Amino acid sequence: MKRRELFGLAASMALAAGLAGPAAAQDALKIGAVGPKTGPLAGGAAVTFWPNVQLWAHDVNEAGGIDVGGTKRMVEIIEYDDQTNPGETIKAVQRLATQDEADFILAPYGTGLNIASAPIFERYGYPMVTHTAISDQIEDLSGKFPNMYFLLGGATGLAGGVVEVLSQMREAGEIGSSVAMVNVADAFGIELAEAARPQFEAAGFDIVYDSSYPLGTQDLSPVINGAKDANPDAFVAWSYPPDTFGLTEQAQIAGLAPKAFYTAVATAFPAYAGRFGAAAEGVLGAGGVYADGDAFKDYAARHEAVTGAKPDYWASAPAYASFQILQMAIEGAGTTDKAAVAEYIANNDFDTVIGPISWDENNSNAEYWTVGQWQGGVFKGVASTGRDGAVPAQPKTGWE
Repeated sequence: MKRRELFGLAASMALAAGLAGPAAAQDALKIGAVGPKTGPLAGGAAVTFWPNVQLWAHDVNEAGGIDVGGTKRMVEIIEYDDQTNPGETIKAVQRLATQDEADFILAPYGTGLNIASAPIFERYGYPMVTHTAISDQIEDLSGKFPNMYFLLGGATGLAGGVVEVLSQMREAGEIGSSVAMVNVADAFGIELAEAARPQFEAAGFDIVYDSSYPLGTQDLSPVINGAKDANPDAFVAWSYPPDTFGLTEQAQIAGLAPKAFYTAVATAFPAYAGRFGAAAEGVLGAGGVYADGDAFKDYAARHEAVTGAKPDYWASAPAYASFQILQMAIEGAGTTDKAAVAEYIANNDFDTVIGPISWDENNSNAEYWTVGQWQGGVFKGVASTGRDGAVPAQPKTGWE
């Protein structure tokens, strides 16, 4: 667990205004941020989480800070690397609460790390608006941890989007009914696979290959070779960033090229298209955005201008939206009292970069993107539970 403080614009703008450094630091809101900088999920957090922490802090401080009861207060970000280790996430959140005395703590990156740290957020009264957690346990979790909220939806909905898209492709005569399915043996992958099996069966699909692999697996060739031997019409992987890249690479090497090829987290990363080029065209993946919408285009331009990197086409915007919700709740409550801010979140709607957010059993609107696809060099949303802007999915035509 490594700590890093970022005063960023909070210090520079305070000094520019003629304030002393110690006074500026004392007046700043301390915001904790915990996520992987090392370990298997570091690559994903480096795209989706950390740049949006930087962008949000920049936007807040550039605007003069967060208005707390009529007083503008800059934000100071205190970062911890949890090393993709739930135990380290728990320790980091606890240290932020007890030693750093953080005013608020941003939700961590990843399903498992959010679920692991939820009891600590609850113990110390911190509201927890998750941005990269997907689970069908939302009702149970929000019952245990009333201040825990979800922006990416549930496993059943995400898996159902894949089943829906494959069903449409089958009805169009583009694929048959056999599916090879694999998953990372982590909370995310296990729950998605469990949610997908009965839905595939109900839709008349035959899962001809069903396998899992440990988080951090380096050699994925046995997984891909097993799938290829099953000769599926569609390949579906409930994968995390390192394996999303690894599975795609191995599929190219082995010649596994069904007309429906789906990998989950990181398929929406600009680096995915950057690495695979034209071969990425037609690949399906988790999430998506209304890529042609003005709101996303504006956000993406600001993201790149401030961080030097493009956002991903799925969870980047929800990550930023979760920070916006916290900010609006602090300003709406007019205080840094955590209980008052948590109550404000529970009882209000929010206008964010991903659109209006209201709560249904601590789930945001129950409207979220489920499937996207690389089309014309852009990862466009092709299925959702109610979002506007979806485009039709297209069959993949090989790895050329």
